[in-house]
Order: sequence, then C-alpha cells, then structure tokens
Amino acid sequence: MADASASPSSPPPGGTAPATAPPAGTGSAPAAGPEAVTALQGALGAEHAAVYGYGVVGARLPDDQQRTDARTALAAHQARRDSWQRLLGTVGATPSAAAAGYQLPFAVTDGAGAVRLAAHLETRLTAVYADLVAAVAGAQRTAAADALRECALRAHRWGATPTPFPGLADTATATATPTAAATP
Repeated sequence: MADASASPSSPPPGGTAPATAPPAGTGSAPAAGPEAVTALQGALGAEHAAVYGYGVVGARLPDDQQRTDARTALAAHQARRDSWQRLLGTVGATPSAAAAGYQLPFAVTDGAGAVRLAAHLETRLTAVYADLVAAVAGAQRTAAADALRECALRAHRWGATPTPFPGLADTATATATPTAAATP
C-alpha cells in the first residue's frame, strides 16, 4: 500500500474552496524537463493519496460543518489531481495511476483522528508543493505556489501548527550574532 500521507490538499474547515489547480491554456508551455516531470508526478501521487485520505476523513466526521469542509477539500484535491494529470499528458508523460489503497500514518477511529489526519495530509502536501514550485516555471510555478498556499491554509484550519515557511524543512532557527565592526 502506498503512504496516504504523501499528499492531500483540501479546503480548510470553515474556509472557502481553494482555487483549483493549474490554469488551463495559460499560454506558456509547461516545463518538461526531467526534474519538472518528476515533481509533477510527485504532486499527482500526493493528490491521489489526499483523495484517498479525505475519504477516510469524511467517513469519520460527524455530519456537520467539518464533514462539509472535508467534502470541499476532497473536491479541491480531485480537481488538482485532474489538472496535474492533464498537464503531465501535455508534456508527453504518462500520469501515474492511483494505488489501490494507501497506508495511513496512524489509525483513524473517530472524529478527532479524522481532523488530525486532514491536518497531516495538508501539511504533507505543502512539502510536495514546495518541491514543485522549485522544479517548474511560469504558469505552472504560479499554480504550484497557489496549491502550496491553499494547503498551508487548510492545514492551519484543520489545526496544524503554522510554520513561517510552509513546505520547507523546519531547521533550527539560527540566530545571527552581529560582529563588531572594526573601527579605524
């Protein structure tokens, strides 16, 4: 089974649905280098996992606003997945297929676990989209940055701890120590 934490991106609870994936017909040809294709396949795989993960999330939430938010997130991830599939096809790559199932990062047995999974999925997607931003150019970079922003906002709304630079590894904050300027 594939790892479901590999990707999810959905609208945050209480938020509005995010803009959907890469804009069609943006005029500039997508970057098709091997790094770009690898990063696009990674984003596609993460969205496949997010779609699966939000199925689990929705099944464990009460029929209230949180479930509505999960449905909105699921729809957003499905739209991104479909956009990445189309984009990969336009650059001559065969889009990767979804796995039959995905290994969840932890057991989800109730609503609290479902909310935690949603936050985990969105947080995981920020890392995937940060990689994609670095690998593509033009309209695709804009779409990837939009996806990163949307995932970070949804992660926060699901209860994830906000980070200063979503998607980038949390490294120890280095404190700069000023050096004394030499006086003549």
